[in-house]
Amino acid sequence: MAATVAAVVALAVTGLVTAPPASSASLTEITGFGTNPTNLRMHLYVPDSAPARPAIVVAVHYCTGSGPAFHSGTEFASLADRYGFVLVYPSATRSGSCFDVSSPQALRRDGGSDPVGIMSMVRYVQQRHNGDPDRVYVTGASSGAMMTNVLLGDYPDVFKAGAAFMGVPFGCFATTDGSSWNSACANGQVVRTPQQWGDLVRAAYPGHSGPRPRMQIWHGTEDATLRYPNFQEQIKQWTNVHGVGQTPVLSDTPRPGWVRTRYGSTGEQAPVEAISLPGVGHNLPMGGMAEAVIRFFGLTGGPTTSPTPTVTPTVTPTATPTVTPTSTPTVTPGTGSCRVTYTVNAWNTGLTTAVKITNTGSAAVDGWSLAFTLPGGQTVSNAWNAAVSPNSGQVTARNVSYNGTIAPGASAEFGFQAAHTGNTGEPASFTLNGTPCAVG
Repeated sequence: MAATVAAVVALAVTGLVTAPPASSASLTEITGFGTNPTNLRMHLYVPDSAPARPAIVVAVHYCTGSGPAFHSGTEFASLADRYGFVLVYPSATRSGSCFDVSSPQALRRDGGSDPVGIMSMVRYVQQRHNGDPDRVYVTGASSGAMMTNVLLGDYPDVFKAGAAFMGVPFGCFATTDGSSWNSACANGQVVRTPQQWGDLVRAAYPGHSGPRPRMQIWHGTEDATLRYPNFQEQIKQWTNVHGVGQTPVLSDTPRPGWVRTRYGSTGEQAPVEAISLPGVGHNLPMGGMAEAVIRFFGLTGGPTTSPTPTVTPTVTPTATPTVTPTSTPTVTPGTGSCRVTYTVNAWNTGLTTAVKITNTGSAAVDGWSLAFTLPGGQTVSNAWNAAVSPNSGQVTARNVSYNGTIAPGASAEFGFQAAHTGNTGEPASFTLNGTPCAVG
């Protein structure tokens, strides 16, 4: 457990943004709230703006943290003041203040441990504050993100949606030796098929046949505590659970530094939404991310733009398909010079690549197509800000709808994630619309 605390202490110190609520409401500790096998503590925030039947958001802290720290150190309380939902803050009490996301008891419905205590908190708010059972949500960071995955698996009939910041898939942290830290999972070494991941979720509550909670997944590419491959494994898991394809139906950058993909629907309440954060480590949520969560939950007062699709039992792809465009963009011949900057961030079996194309010529590029050859053993699994095909060998990256024009002196950027078999090198050359580019 000491290793756990050391690994995540940076989050507690540097990763959160102080945003105290501006209202007369106050954070209150609740005792005697119901069955609580692990003696969790409960804090409750009921904003002055809460309606007669408020939504409930469970906000779960990181290791070394607490409910009050998560309340004062994130933007969720100020958002509760604005939108009128009730916040439940569980606090872990074991050494290291991490939640149990690894024991067999935690990974099945009503099996015991922390999930049972958190469910008692939800029921308390429903009974004492008339909380709306049709609007119950959960979000968390690090250990709290893992618990978000667990709660959605254990109680799919209770939670309508969840948002996990730098977490791991349901069941990834499972252990049988009584320990609570799984190094292989933390290091991104646990890789399963979508079917296998989905089966773990379904096994938590075998009798469930109804809708599944929607899932929003956040992860920084430079996360050194719960490494970035866990981002893709969560996407594989929750798209399979929802019976939707792993090819994004929408890919965009809603804010600088946010690479967003949606699966199963293009709307704000898609079954699965994933936000990759290039260059970001284990230090979330911050900078408007909490509001993006509340919008995904549907609590900002805006319309729900897409229904949850009909759930099919299983999806059995063996690899994440590469995004392909709905139509091939018109590409003009190269009319000037170009320069490509190619930056690789590699780990044991995977890598992410950031590619920057700079137009060093005198004429605008209207529609671009960048051709290059991947080193042997590298296989692209997903891409952002470009459509990349095929997924190995000589590949071509084509612009998407919003970044096809590169003015003289300007740049376009895209990236992709790939598996590798040991060779993490870079392509030797690049060709933009048939014209060779300088490198570096």
